[in-house]
Amino acid sequence: MTTLDLAPLETWLAAKLPDQSGLTAEPISGGQSNPTWFVTWGTRELVLRKKPDGPILKGAHAVEREFRVLHALAETDVPVPNALWLEEDPSIVGTPFYLMDRLDGRVISDCTLPDISPEHRREMYLDMARTMARMHAVRPDQVGLGDYGRPGNYFERQINRWTRQYQDSTGPRIAELDMLVEWLPANMPEDDGAISIAHGDFRLGNMMFHPTEPRVIAVLDWELSTLGQPLADLGFCIMPWLTTPEEYGGILGTDWEDGGIPTMDEFVAEYFAHAIPTAALKPFHVAFAFFRFAVIFVGIADRARAGNAASAEAARLAPLAERFAIRAQQAIERGNASPGDS
Repeated sequence: MTTLDLAPLETWLAAKLPDQSGLTAEPISGGQSNPTWFVTWGTRELVLRKKPDGPILKGAHAVEREFRVLHALAETDVPVPNALWLEEDPSIVGTPFYLMDRLDGRVISDCTLPDISPEHRREMYLDMARTMARMHAVRPDQVGLGDYGRPGNYFERQINRWTRQYQDSTGPRIAELDMLVEWLPANMPEDDGAISIAHGDFRLGNMMFHPTEPRVIAVLDWELSTLGQPLADLGFCIMPWLTTPEEYGGILGTDWEDGGIPTMDEFVAEYFAHAIPTAALKPFHVAFAFFRFAVIFVGIADRARAGNAASAEAARLAPLAERFAIRAQQAIERGNASPGDS
């Protein structure tokens, strides 16, 4: 686990908030990307996110982009934490980092939502769909994010990016991923011109819910965000219905149908009921989501081998790269179209 040298951070915070004193930092477990801490500085409760130590792939772990998008969305109806300061000087904590206010809420990575009533389970999923629709409705140029990514040809650029990241990996080749590298470019839907703020990792575990109410109070972990295609987020967000609990907390094979969780079709329909007009969700979008996440797990495996992964679970999670590539193939074979299809 990455450690923090508190002495330089204390000096840094004293310049930002000179009326406070007394620093503590508690690592937040479970994150696989950017190491994160609860930081208390006097009476202020903060959250610090930094890049991982050691070598990282170009463009990965972009805390600078996280900070920028959080700041831009602060005045919209998209719930985000209050981003305070970005520090790009690596001499403070070893890498660039930023600080945001700590929120009081629940982050639940288990998509079965244990110990929650069936009524609240249903509403939490549906509010996640509505929150995603609100995020995609924000016009990037109206919040200072018009240059946050290149408009147009989103899937082409993303497939190229994740293919390069996979090919740059020091790990073994995965046959199913090699197949997707060929299949995805050959099966891209025609670009419909839709441009939204794409989160890139929009899932239950990156939502913070109200302490007692079934509503999203913050969308977290924006390091993969860019200007992109809204259906990329939607295709990614339905993965729990298509994966098992062992595959990063899916619900496939559980008794979710009897627990209040809406069906995948209901979730997608709720999104389309609140979204700006967009094209239909296709099996391509689901396969792309699995492909991209598989490459992310390839990166986790690389960091685990290098000994600088953000979580002790990294070595256990690394095999999911192959597993998710197989799920992508299954989505292609199943032709699993949603109610948004036409």
